[in-house]
Amino acid sequence: MPPRDACPCGSGRKYAACCAPLHRGEREAPDAETLMRSRYAAFARKEVDYLWRTLHPDHEDRAEDERTVKDALREACARHKYMGLRILDRRAPDEAGVARVLFLARVFEQGHERSFVELSEFAHDGAGWRYLRGRLVPVGVVAGDPEALTIATFPGR
Repeated sequence: MPPRDACPCGSGRKYAACCAPLHRGEREAPDAETLMRSRYAAFARKEVDYLWRTLHPDHEDRAEDERTVKDALREACARHKYMGLRILDRRAPDEAGVARVLFLARVFEQGHERSFVELSEFAHDGAGWRYLRGRLVPVGVVAGDPEALTIATFPGR
């Protein structure tokens, strides 16, 4: 069991020295993986403003009303228990500037496993890395060990 002050992102560092400065807006994530980790930690810590702020301008939720999106995020954060994060694979930005991170999120809802593997895409918007989009697959439908997936073997790629 990790210490109470451990960062939920799985870095092994204390939250105060890891994702907290990002959540407070004191600095930007230096790369896509750090942003992904910080967003997972934001879900775990119910940092809804950070989740909104780190959506890329082209993310589909940006076309919705900010309050509506934040309310939905708040509800999702409250409903779920975030139990762990594992980075499975990553790709540096391609020629279009899109970086990819494949991760396994251990999530539970009222004792039921809702864990998933997601291939996320991130792009820099001039101010920092932002979450562009993601494709999610529940672990229950992954053939074999979900921790063995790579970006190349991700289902539906």
